[in-house]
Amino acid sequence: MDAYTSFASVYDTFMDEIPYGAWCEYLTDILQKQGIRDGLILDLGCGTGTLTELLSAKGYDMIGVDNAEEMLNIAMSKKEKSGADILYLLQDMREFELYGTVKAVISVCDSLNYLLEEDELLQTFKLVNNYLDPDGLFIFDFNTVYKYEVVIGDTTIAEDREDCSFIWDNFYHEEEELNEYDLTLFVKEKGDLYRKMVETHFQRGYRLEQMKKLVEQAGMVFVSACDADTHGEVNEESERIYVIAREQGKKQNK
Repeated sequence: MDAYTSFASVYDTFMDEIPYGAWCEYLTDILQKQGIRDGLILDLGCGTGTLTELLSAKGYDMIGVDNAEEMLNIAMSKKEKSGADILYLLQDMREFELYGTVKAVISVCDSLNYLLEEDELLQTFKLVNNYLDPDGLFIFDFNTVYKYEVVIGDTTIAEDREDCSFIWDNFYHEEEELNEYDLTLFVKEKGDLYRKMVETHFQRGYRLEQMKKLVEQAGMVFVSACDADTHGEVNEESERIYVIAREQGKKQNK
């Protein structure tokens, strides 16, 4: 789980093509259709806070949780500039603690793929269920085994920008269904001098059947799933999947 240290400083630069705006609209549409138009929302694995800020602008009271201090520092800088009323907490999603319950928990951009064991996912899902309001929503995405094994496994991706560049080497471990990627960064500092930084990340691919089982074991109700790219039905070549689950078991206060 210890990643996004050196990468944090250039994360937003290389993620500038991520459709955060479209993600926000999609998530907001789901929330509003479920009657959640305001109130507390937790962004679990919030990173540099781009989506957290967008949801805050939609009128939600946002809490962001992440275990990468460097990423949260950037999120805090964005908060200072925007003036958004966001609470950021430096916590591991496997052990996060809140002061009370929230109407919904959101975890996107494959944050959950950094949990490499089903037991870790189950532990996290149980905490999510614990901190959801009665009938609260849990909306998350995950990268599939297919994506790591067939699409990006054992490939090299490189990108060169004006002041930074990266080389992203992927190595897929079939038996464990783990994707290892070694990230080499070159960041311009002074003049023509560049600083080289290296990080290694591990992510595990999951299947929808696994996620559905874990959601139910955590005490939630599985509501639906869709292909994250098409918003249509999940198929064998779905690379990223959205899941919607609902809290059950808590009684409304009368």
